[in-house]
Amino acid sequence: MICCRPSRRDIVRLSAILAGASLVPGLDPAQAYGSAVTASPVNLELVTLTETSAVFTWYTGEPGTDDGLGRMKPAPADGEIVYGTRPGRLNRRVAGERNTPYHYVEVTGLEPGRTYYYQARSRGRAASATFLAGGHAAGRPADRPRVFSFTTPQPPPGRFLFSVALCNDLHLGETVAGLVGQLPWIKGISQVPGHPPYPEIMTAALVADAGRRGAAYLLAAGDITSEAEPQDVGVARRLLDRFGTLGTDYFVARGNHDRGHEGAEYAGCGPGQWQGRDCFRDGFLDGTEPSYFARDLHGLRVVGLDTYDKPGDGGDAGGLSDEQLSWLRADLRAHRDQPTIVFGHHPLITPDAPQAITGGTSLQVRQAGAVLAEYSRAPGVFLHHAGHTHRNKRFALPGATGVLQQEVAAVKEYPGGFTLLRVHTGGYALNFYKTRAPLAREWSERSRQELAGLWPQLSLGSSVADRNTVVARDLSGVGRPVAGRASAARPA
Repeated sequence: MICCRPSRRDIVRLSAILAGASLVPGLDPAQAYGSAVTASPVNLELVTLTETSAVFTWYTGEPGTDDGLGRMKPAPADGEIVYGTRPGRLNRRVAGERNTPYHYVEVTGLEPGRTYYYQARSRGRAASATFLAGGHAAGRPADRPRVFSFTTPQPPPGRFLFSVALCNDLHLGETVAGLVGQLPWIKGISQVPGHPPYPEIMTAALVADAGRRGAAYLLAAGDITSEAEPQDVGVARRLLDRFGTLGTDYFVARGNHDRGHEGAEYAGCGPGQWQGRDCFRDGFLDGTEPSYFARDLHGLRVVGLDTYDKPGDGGDAGGLSDEQLSWLRADLRAHRDQPTIVFGHHPLITPDAPQAITGGTSLQVRQAGAVLAEYSRAPGVFLHHAGHTHRNKRFALPGATGVLQQEVAAVKEYPGGFTLLRVHTGGYALNFYKTRAPLAREWSERSRQELAGLWPQLSLGSSVADRNTVVARDLSGVGRPVAGRASAARPA
């Protein structure tokens, strides 16, 4: 499910916005939604761009077929990226996995600050890019057919310290993705019969890939479960425990789906503070500690918020209790100059989000203003990580221009992945990675058909910079882990 529950009237307005965004003059609608008529490789995306590497994904389907979701049936094929520093001389090649419809190719050894041109190919055909009404999914189009360009950034200044995986919206227990309202043209997407549940596939792939990408820590910003049923909380805990120790190696914040619930299936859980039974607390919190916290990771302060610290059915705006807001004010003032990340499920604000018409995509307005005011007085805060919108989006927060809000796309569905924060003494980088396991790639491509195939318009990020960026910032107060991921994270 998409995280909030708008009314039917809101959905009608949302559908009008999406329909208007997709009607671009002079563009074949079939091409706009990524289904090629004469070529089988489609949905090309430049997912990740670092100073020395780039990750590309695309799909190969059988032309003229329909798998029942509005896309071509999968057609296994080879895959390759050819690239170079001139559009007419793509003289370098990186081969991908053979005999798969779900292509994932990583190019390494690139030079920082250099412009490259590339083409993705399968069966000798060049792949067409995912159409985005608000930007480019595959990089800048070159002056040659299906050739695109990108420029690698310079690395963050200073010495590399450690990496942190940022993720959200795992939704363990969910069985149908993309259900919004009751409009007949919106079909939910279910898993292929016989395959494991898709939230479990995607969470397991997240944990594995975050470790392989060198993450020393993992922050999971809410909606860990679909509806906080005890068995789903248990599965989530077991999968995340593969990364390390809760409260030392990984940290979890509550989302609106993780709230206390009523019903017989929750009877064995402890009482909720606001309503029902709180199975999330039983699974992820000590029975006496609050649902918000701060930790010190080698001089980097991490503040975890519970953005549904209130009564409600989960479909409205997020909110902090009076106690939590007072605690946050005191904590930020006490550590105003310390390099600080804040993470929580609901964004503070959600500009350029069609879903914002529902009013449930962000924190309650007055509280968001109060938090922004505290950020403006705490120069150490440099990043606010949020989920809930299921999209990649970054921007500087108004009134606190030194703070970036980075919304990260959902783990559980297309584009399906996490953002890796790389901390340096003189700045940081944020890079989004799709999960790479075969079943994760298969589900990610299948679930892109949410909202009748319009889901990439909202979720991928309208520009490469929405999912990849480098920022210069004095983080010299942060240290380096002594040895490996087992760290000296301590309660604050």
